[in-house]
Amino acid sequence: MPEWHTVFPWPVSAKETDCLCVSVANQKSKMHVPKPRWLKRSLPTGSTYEKVTALLRKSRLHTVCQEAKCPNLWECFSRQTSTFLIMGPCCTRNCRFCAVAHGPSGPPDPGEPARVAEAAQSMQLTYVVITSVTRDDLPDGGASYFAKTIKEIRKKVPDALVEVLIPDFQGNRDALQTVVEAHPDVLNHNLETVPRLYPSVRPEAVYRRSLELLKQAKEYDATIPAKSGLMLGLGEFPEEVHKTLRDLIDAGCGILTLGQYLQPTREHLQVERFVHPEEFDDWKETALKMGFSEVASGPFVRSSYHAKDLYQALEL
Repeated sequence: MPEWHTVFPWPVSAKETDCLCVSVANQKSKMHVPKPRWLKRSLPTGSTYEKVTALLRKSRLHTVCQEAKCPNLWECFSRQTSTFLIMGPCCTRNCRFCAVAHGPSGPPDPGEPARVAEAAQSMQLTYVVITSVTRDDLPDGGASYFAKTIKEIRKKVPDALVEVLIPDFQGNRDALQTVVEAHPDVLNHNLETVPRLYPSVRPEAVYRRSLELLKQAKEYDATIPAKSGLMLGLGEFPEEVHKTLRDLIDAGCGILTLGQYLQPTREHLQVERFVHPEEFDDWKETALKMGFSEVASGPFVRSSYHAKDLYQALEL
């Protein structure tokens, strides 16, 4: 497990000499603190980026890349990849870390699954990632729309692999089974953080419910790889991260993503700590030793970042 020292009132990596005062500055002065050097990057744009943006706009589709202010948006669009966000841009929940808009949503657009498939075909995608806002207002949480979208992609791009990043469906087993029976190639559900931080980070979610969802998915179809992810830098302790990784292993999760939490707006939770890239490397080594098949760990890693590479590295 990565080593920490206790000079500060929360655990800080011994390797984080470039950003030791980030949390103190945030809490005491509420002033903007510059990001450390490893979180600064150029923004690739160009014709491919513009082409993807225009296609999504014309198709009336949303992406989590745009709605969640993902730091990898420019890179992924320039590589002609994206993560489709279905069932509208507004979430019925209001997680403190997430930039996706919160508010009422109308009925899901019945034509959206076909448009997602057509966009995937136009972009010549060989690996399609589908996620959604949380729709607690729908009886099945939107599970049927995941299934319809998978079905449409199979028709339009039969050779493409499909990964779904699903909400917890409020623990609805039938809803989960609907998604599993649509046979995605990877089923992802993020824990996001350690259980102690759920009241402040994910107040409308339940840690054990999310774990149970991953476990149930494996019971329904053990051949579908299960995937989950955590954000670091929210104030978690190393022993809590280690315990959460063990919980994921016990639930049958084989693919893991670990990334840096970045505050999307001033109204969202502040960053408690910028985690050094070497510490992410340490966590990757730890997770692999614990039994995860594949791990992506780094400051810019997000749930679907280089998802195809992670899947192809699996020994299925």
